[in-house]
Amino acid sequence: MITQDSIEALKARLDIVDVVGSYLELRKAGANYKAPCPFHDEKSASFVVSPSKQIYHCFGCGAGGDSIKFTMEYEKLNYPEALEKLASSYNFSLAYSDSKNSKPRSGFMEKMNEWYHYLLTKNPQALSYLKERGIYESSVEKFGIGYAPDSNTTINYIKSQLFNMNEAVEMGVIGSEGGRSFARFIERITFPIHSANASIIGFGGRTITGHQAKYINSPETPFFNKSRLLYAYHHAKQSVHKTKEIVITEGYLDVIMLHQAGFTNAVATLGTALTVEHLPLLRKGEPKVIMAYDGDKAGRAAALKASRLLSAGGFSGGVVIFLDGMDPADMVKNGAVEELSNMFRKPQPFIEFVLDEILSLYNLSDPKEREVCMQDAIGYLKTLSPMLQEEYKSYLASRLGLSPSFVKLTNQTNTNNNKPLIDSSRHKDMWELSLIKTVLEHPEFIDQILDVLDPSLLQFHSVEFVLALRGEFHHPQLMAISVDDQIKPLKNEEALKAELIAFLTKHYEREYKKVNLQTEISFEEKAFYIRKFRGKISQLKRGELVAFKS
Repeated sequence: MITQDSIEALKARLDIVDVVGSYLELRKAGANYKAPCPFHDEKSASFVVSPSKQIYHCFGCGAGGDSIKFTMEYEKLNYPEALEKLASSYNFSLAYSDSKNSKPRSGFMEKMNEWYHYLLTKNPQALSYLKERGIYESSVEKFGIGYAPDSNTTINYIKSQLFNMNEAVEMGVIGSEGGRSFARFIERITFPIHSANASIIGFGGRTITGHQAKYINSPETPFFNKSRLLYAYHHAKQSVHKTKEIVITEGYLDVIMLHQAGFTNAVATLGTALTVEHLPLLRKGEPKVIMAYDGDKAGRAAALKASRLLSAGGFSGGVVIFLDGMDPADMVKNGAVEELSNMFRKPQPFIEFVLDEILSLYNLSDPKEREVCMQDAIGYLKTLSPMLQEEYKSYLASRLGLSPSFVKLTNQTNTNNNKPLIDSSRHKDMWELSLIKTVLEHPEFIDQILDVLDPSLLQFHSVEFVLALRGEFHHPQLMAISVDDQIKPLKNEEALKAELIAFLTKHYEREYKKVNLQTEISFEEKAFYIRKFRGKISQLKRGELVAFKS
């Protein structure tokens, strides 16, 4: 059993806003925080989190409790399991009265990082690269930068230190395929990636030997989800709360160089665009968000997507685009710190940036293209509050050289009242559409869905499903699904699980029949797939979801 002293010590470390905010998008409401309740279906926010009392309470359904109770209810865990999950998140070692059941954190990732850091000091090529990029020794220490050697050296080190190889695989340091083990980071400079609570949960790696993939990250693990993490947030969060401002860049080196120059509120996404899953983290402290992105095509596209997401979410802030092939790291190295400071002080507001980017896609001297452009921009404005719609209506009209009266933001009566929201020439699978609407309205279910279901399994609406996963809520196909009252989302985790089990059972039964009829594969291969599908079907019929593996 977990000792009571250990439980009390863990409780002293927990912060209700951090715990709940890692699952829900909380909004400041006076001294408290509010959100739609995750335990019952509601449109208005009646779920209140009190940082002073360290409790939550829903005035709609009556749910309430502390951080541990919330974790139990949300994750469907028992009391000891919730304690262990929270302890892992907070890098806290629980004590057990029965030593056989003791599960202290092994510190494996921290030990690997120490080893990588030591190897960096012995590698002239890696040190030369960092020096050339302008990174100080003090930054190497602060950010725990290291170096991963060849695969065999890493595996031999793990074995020599008697580390648990299963844990190395679970944490994404080692990969395993076909009975062969291999290191995931080979001849790369390593950047440890921390949770918001400063535990190392993954690594980023930059090749210095010309590997085709310049940067890689740890694979998705139970601890590492790059769509929810921001590099160096644990270093930046104190400055973010103090300055009420956060700078989001595209790379590790940008962050490190900005911190060197005094911009200690800088973070980076992990090789992915900003997603809806980042928003709860960005809500903490209600900071102004500055997107500092490269001016190339990919950088502008990422900035556009992020600006759509943040403006629709009510965030304040704007975009800074770096031109002429420069990035924040280059500017710091070149001594342009004052220029950087001025750029961050005057970012282009999100809404203006989005509208300007939309306008840049069209030939505005062509009347037809200008009309299509206007409709595209109006579609975006409709994702904003009515006040902001009206505010930016004039901005759009002036950029198009039109009278504001041409910019119609109110819904117009459709002359064809029976016109379907989704193309009638395509088959509408209501189950698939229901799943997509569930993703749109309950993004907290995304991980659970992706654990067991790949977009390729959807026969009719896989494109819309991928769009929903990417958070492209402005896309016309998703907007059509959102407003179609005939499509009903799944309202809770239990309903979602039941529907996934039913869908996957039918899928694997079809796969089982297909492999049974195949004649071009060997007997051994056929037997393997038959056992595989039988096992999955049996597990599903017991009411258990099965992990998807292609």
